[in-house]
Amino acid sequence: MSRILIVDDEASICFAFREFLADEGHRVDVAASAEEGLRLAEDGPPDAVVLDVRLPGIDGLEALAEFRRRIGPVPVVIITAFGDLDTAVRSMEGGAFEYLVKPFDLDRAADVVRRALELPRADGRPAGAEAPGDAEALIGTSPAMQDLFRSIALVAPTEVPVLITGESGTGKELVARAIHRHSPRRAGPFLPICLAALSPGLVERELFGHLKGSFTGADHDRKGLLELGSGGTVLLDEIGDVPMDLQVKLLRAIEHREVTPVGDARPRSTDLRVIAATNRPLGELMAAGRFREDLFFRLSVFHLHLPPLRERRGDIPSLAGHFLGMSRVSGAADLRFTGEALDELRSRPWAGNIRELRNAVEHAAIVSRGQPIRPEHLPSPSGGPGRASTPAAGAIEPLLAEWAGQQAARLLDEPGESALYERLLELAEPPVLRAVLGACRGNRARAAQVLGIHRATLRQKLNKYDVS
Repeated sequence: MSRILIVDDEASICFAFREFLADEGHRVDVAASAEEGLRLAEDGPPDAVVLDVRLPGIDGLEALAEFRRRIGPVPVVIITAFGDLDTAVRSMEGGAFEYLVKPFDLDRAADVVRRALELPRADGRPAGAEAPGDAEALIGTSPAMQDLFRSIALVAPTEVPVLITGESGTGKELVARAIHRHSPRRAGPFLPICLAALSPGLVERELFGHLKGSFTGADHDRKGLLELGSGGTVLLDEIGDVPMDLQVKLLRAIEHREVTPVGDARPRSTDLRVIAATNRPLGELMAAGRFREDLFFRLSVFHLHLPPLRERRGDIPSLAGHFLGMSRVSGAADLRFTGEALDELRSRPWAGNIRELRNAVEHAAIVSRGQPIRPEHLPSPSGGPGRASTPAAGAIEPLLAEWAGQQAARLLDEPGESALYERLLELAEPPVLRAVLGACRGNRARAAQVLGIHRATLRQKLNKYDVS
C-alpha cells in the first residue's frame, strides 16, 4: 500500500481522488493548503504528491521547491485550472513528474499517479532555475494547447532535434521560438531559415558558406547560416522542400555538428541545436523517394504536431482578443467583439489558421471605426478543410448501406432474430472509440467532448467493448 498526499483547496477534487485511490488500496491524505500539506509530508514522507497550483497562502509552484527540499525526490503531479506555457515550464523545471489541467479525466489522473508510484525513489529531478521569460505569443487553454505547453516544457531543456509539423499558419515558428526561449541556449541566437525561400542555386552557399575564389564572384570568405547560428538554435523551416542532394549534407551537419563551406575540404565544427518545421507530409515524401528516411529519423527525435485552428475553436475568443491588443490599428486595444461576432469567428473553417484569424481581426479593427466589432465588420470567410466533406465519409456510406441491406434481408428470413441497430453499434463503436481515444492521447474527458457524449457514457462503452 502506498501513501498519497493530495493538496488542493477544492473539496470535490480531494474527495474524488480519495475515493478513487482508496479503492485501489492506497492510503490517501488530503490538505487544503500547501502549508498543511508540508506539515503532513514531514510527519511521514508520502510516496507521491498531487499538488494544485492555485492555493491559499503559498502557491503550488512555490511549494513544489519546498516539497523537494523537505522530502526529497518524491514524484509530484501538478494540477491546475489555469494552464499556460509558463506554468508548464516552471512545473517541469521544478521537477514535477507530470502536469494535468482541470477538468481532467479521473481515470487518466489516477493512471498518472500509478506511473509516479512505479518510479524508483531515487528518480527525482533537481529543482530548476527561475522560470524563463514571457510566453505571450502562444495563446490557448484547449486540451491540445495544454499538451503542447507540456511538450515544450519537456523538450526545451534538452539538446535533441525537434520536428514541428502542422498546416500553414498554425504557429510553427512561434513554437520553435518558445523552445529556444526556454532552453539553456536562450542567450544565443535564434536563427529562422526558410529553406523554400532560398534560391536552389544559392541554398548550399547560404547554409554552409564559401571560401574566396570558390566560384565566380566569391571575392571574400563568407560564413554560412549554420555557422552563424553556433551557440544557439536554428529553425530549418519548410524542411520538406529541401532537394535530395542537399539533404545528405544537412544530415552530416546535424549528426556531426560540423559544416563544410563551398570550396573548402576541411569541415568546421559548429555548436547549434536544430529544429525543423514543415507543412508537407514527410511520410508520403519518403514513400515517393523525395525525402531521406535517415534525415527524417534524425530530425524527429521529438515530434510536435500543431493542431489546426478549427480543432481548437475554444481558443478563438482569447486569440482574437490577443490580436486586438497587438493590433497596429490606432485604438484597437480598446475595442471589443460582440457575442455575434465571436460566434461567427468560432464557426469559420479558418483554412489559413491563426495567420488568417489575425488578418481578420486587423480588418475588423479598421472597418469597425471604433465601434464594437460585429459580424459584418469581418472579412468574407475563405473556404477550407473545416467545411469540406471528407473522402472517407463518402466512401463508407455505400458500404454501410450494402451491409445493412444484407443483414436486413437475412433477419427478415429469420423472424426470431432482430436488433440490427445493436449489431451496427457493436460493429462501428469500438473502432471509433479507439480512434478518438488515440487522437486524444488517452484523455477520456477530451474524447467524450469530441464524441459529444457524457464521460460516464464513454466509460460505460469502453467497459462494454473492453476498449483500453
